[in-house]
Amino acid sequence: MGKRSRSDGGGAHKKFKSSGFIDPGTKGIYATCMKGKELQCKKELLNLFSQKLEEYYDLEAFKDEAEEADAEGDAEAPAEVDIEDEIKKELAEFKDNSNSKKVFLKPVDLGCGSLVFVKTKRPIEPDVFVEKICQECLDSKQKSTRYTQKLTPIVDSVSASIDELKKLAKQVLAPHFHKEKDQQPLKFAIQVTKRNFNVIPRDEIIKNIAECVGRDHGHKVDLKNYDKLILVECFKSNIGMSVVSNYERLERYNLQQIYEKNSEDDNSLSRVNPKEEA
Repeated sequence: MGKRSRSDGGGAHKKFKSSGFIDPGTKGIYATCMKGKELQCKKELLNLFSQKLEEYYDLEAFKDEAEEADAEGDAEAPAEVDIEDEIKKELAEFKDNSNSKKVFLKPVDLGCGSLVFVKTKRPIEPDVFVEKICQECLDSKQKSTRYTQKLTPIVDSVSASIDELKKLAKQVLAPHFHKEKDQQPLKFAIQVTKRNFNVIPRDEIIKNIAECVGRDHGHKVDLKNYDKLILVECFKSNIGMSVVSNYERLERYNLQQIYEKNSEDDNSLSRVNPKEEA
């Protein structure tokens, strides 16, 4: 039987149709982009991340571990459906030329417009990795991506339930809010982003995470002048989380806004201090 014609005009949506789920325990990085530019965003992210991998880490020390985890994941993962050949073509260069790095980075097709997700493995720590990339972009004032907008690190994730959310929160929050020694009081805020997610109301998510932070060390909520921001990404049946610093200073991890801010600062400086011609 031949392929069904797409006379309904739905090809643009079917292009990205897949299983569209993120498994519990997945670590990685979400990225937003302009609608219709998901493939371009995915490709440039993989190129950027693979370049930074070589700069930041000794990959050989973790290669065997990553390959073993990758093999287990492939064996358990359900087969994807309706993935367009264009996706394979767009990612072919990365797969063919980055064999030593692809075990650490794996794109997941979400079936969601304007959103891309790249699964990561050790030694990548998504929160540290993303902040370092954003800081370098700010310092260098060089534009290394065209389609990518905001990055959101996920240091761990769970199935969407209150019990699992509490377990995730206790694990992710501990290094920041519950140190055994010399824990300082911190001001914090919680940011919840929901996409195709209606399992748990936003208020319930915030309430339970705030309870996990607790007040034992003098921590308190401050929505404007926080020391730490707890990022919560809810997608379909998955909840991911990370705790970040320098979020506002780094333009909320939005690469495009970092570039624009650099341009504005340069233009402002040139107006205030014009060079005198000899």
